[in-house]
Amino acid sequence: MEIYSVGGAVRDELLGLPVQDRDWVVVGATPEQMLAQGYRPVGKDFPVFLHPQTHEEYALARTERKTGPGYTGFAFHTAPDVTLEQDLARRDLTINAIARHDNGELVDPFGGRRDLAARVLRHVSPAFGEDPVRILRVARFAARFADFSIAAETAELMTSMVQAGEVDHLVPERMWQELSRGLMETAPSRMFEVLRGCGALKKILPELDALWGVPQRADYHPEIDTGIHVMLVIDMAAKLGASLPARFAALTHDLGKATTPADILPRHLGHEQRSAALLGPLCERLRVPVDCRDLALLVARFHGDIGRVSDMRAATIVKLLESCDAMRRPQRFEQILLTCEADYRGRTGFAERRFEAVERWRELAVAARNIDAAAIAKRCEDAASIASAIRDARIATVKTAIDQRTSRLCSDCCTTEDEKTQRQIELPQPPSPPGGGATN
Repeated sequence: MEIYSVGGAVRDELLGLPVQDRDWVVVGATPEQMLAQGYRPVGKDFPVFLHPQTHEEYALARTERKTGPGYTGFAFHTAPDVTLEQDLARRDLTINAIARHDNGELVDPFGGRRDLAARVLRHVSPAFGEDPVRILRVARFAARFADFSIAAETAELMTSMVQAGEVDHLVPERMWQELSRGLMETAPSRMFEVLRGCGALKKILPELDALWGVPQRADYHPEIDTGIHVMLVIDMAAKLGASLPARFAALTHDLGKATTPADILPRHLGHEQRSAALLGPLCERLRVPVDCRDLALLVARFHGDIGRVSDMRAATIVKLLESCDAMRRPQRFEQILLTCEADYRGRTGFAERRFEAVERWRELAVAARNIDAAAIAKRCEDAASIASAIRDARIATVKTAIDQRTSRLCSDCCTTEDEKTQRQIELPQPPSPPGGGATN
């Protein structure tokens, strides 16, 4: 009975990265021997055990045989005579097929260390083509290791798998699991570029795939292509440290631009509503969690309005805040603002620009949130008038905040009392930052 550390733990150690989780392979043992040593069984398809002290996973060395389509169509075999090399041969990439013995010795039968040094993602064997989840995994690793390339033969195999229909057998839960993990990597755009390159994106997320080649106005979007813009946005969301719901919202905020009538391009009037309409079926198809779905819907509907705050009346501002439930859920509203900042800065030449609308919305949301709703309710004669009275109070306090800011702007830019008086009479609104509005 020999025990080896395998997979990501060994890979990350060799790369000098922190190790999050360890997986172990046990060679030469039976399930009965594992149980006798206090290991607790947890595997359903094949014997996997939890260590009695560390609770790390220990799997018996195994081989697998393709029995049907998709990633579930496999039969597994475990026995004391299954070798470590046989177990490693079934893994996806060479960099994940390196093992370390308890004595520190490395076992690398497929050149994983060579590919780590060359920064290459390469499949271990033709068996890679039997499991479509591996396409998603390669794409996810490309997002994690942004300086790694994909071996030409691996890219060709992934394309042939898509053409053979293997991706059609992926189940929603597994697709979302890999997509969500890829979104949380340092360069999430690479995942979708890899999926698009092999044709898998058109199968998995056709609504997203359709954005490439859709033009936008160059004065708002110097990058012009909508697909390129969305990739810049999700990478900016990652740079800003966005949560998974915010990154998913960044990925899907402009889906409606793919359905813009050709005769009005490169303008995209009403794309916000079309984006929200496409999101519902997409989220249902991939079983997207509720928090991700809800935030994405709000961002899709309102990301254009967020950029136009300086042009809005107090009543319109309050209506948007209430539609986003910003008073009761300020943390979620912060995620909306962060996603909109990623949208603004996720365009060519805008990465280091300041999106002033975000700060303005924070200030106005605080103003609307700080009214004394309980006192207002007490003054109302009947319950039916409470909501209206609270809204009126929010509008009044937001208008006050707008007027105070206007006054501050006047004081900052005027040098004499006469100039201040004149500017207070008619102070022009500051221009909306590029990227806001239904015309972008």
